[in-house]
Amino acid sequence: MKRFFGLKKFFVVGSIALFGFLSAGVANAICPVCTFAIGFGVGLSRWLGIDDLISGTWIGGLIASMVYWLLGWLDKKNIKFIFRGTIVAVLFYALAIVPLYYLNIIGHSLNKFLGADKLLFGIAAGTLAFAFSVWLHIFLKKKNQDKSFFPFQKVVIPIFALIVVSLIFCLIIYVFH
Repeated sequence: MKRFFGLKKFFVVGSIALFGFLSAGVANAICPVCTFAIGFGVGLSRWLGIDDLISGTWIGGLIASMVYWLLGWLDKKNIKFIFRGTIVAVLFYALAIVPLYYLNIIGHSLNKFLGADKLLFGIAAGTLAFAFSVWLHIFLKKKNQDKSFFPFQKVVIPIFALIVVSLIFCLIIYVFH
């Protein structure tokens, strides 16, 4: 019976993901498709009870994606104000981290990695991985006359970077636990 409910959840999550990918529009720089994919990864990892280092990685990637996405949208609308990038980043990170703190998800004394909260450490790692992947995508496009080397490059590179960081954390968790 328990196996049936696991399969049912898998099909529900898979259906939602398929609908999201099929209904996604044209991709923009750090696009909604990428943001959806990262959001799906966050929800799935928390739902499956995956370690907070890995969940945090995807949360950090999601937040960074939303920051880049909003800044790109503000650029398109020619909306400029002082410290725009800093304000947007602080707002998004605060909207994600503060509720987690007040729900006692962040700050538990037994949930540490290298002396830092696992979820916060993962968020920082995911943010850095996502930021690096954005830089890498832009660098590769410049090297190729402002064209991507392969279809959906701007989606694949960030997702791949987050997967690599997640796999490194999985290895660390496996070796040290």
